[in-house]
Amino acid sequence: MTDAVRCLFCRIVAGEIPATLVGESPEAVAFRDLTPQAPVHLLIIPRLHVVSLNDPDAARVLGPMASLARELAEREGFAEAGYRAVMNTNGDGGQSVFHLHMHILAGRPLKWPPG
Repeated sequence: MTDAVRCLFCRIVAGEIPATLVGESPEAVAFRDLTPQAPVHLLIIPRLHVVSLNDPDAARVLGPMASLARELAEREGFAEAGYRAVMNTNGDGGQSVFHLHMHILAGRPLKWPPG
């Protein structure tokens, strides 16, 4: 991907756009969502540009993203109470930034079904 067409999340990974980082690993970074939908709303993104779960490279990054989610849940103190991990895929699935990302929602009881 060229610099001219790098997506928002690639620019965050590159440090070109500031974000409140809460965790990172060699494969992924996590930061606070700018428009939180719960008291805790984190985004976990792979460092590698992967468009969505439909991307063949998604399998390479899902394990590290899940591991970072578990680590953050324990560190931030919501692992025992519970949390939701959500990944939206493409337009009808609610994906608005086309770089694979996992929403971590916690800090209140979450209802089902969502949206």
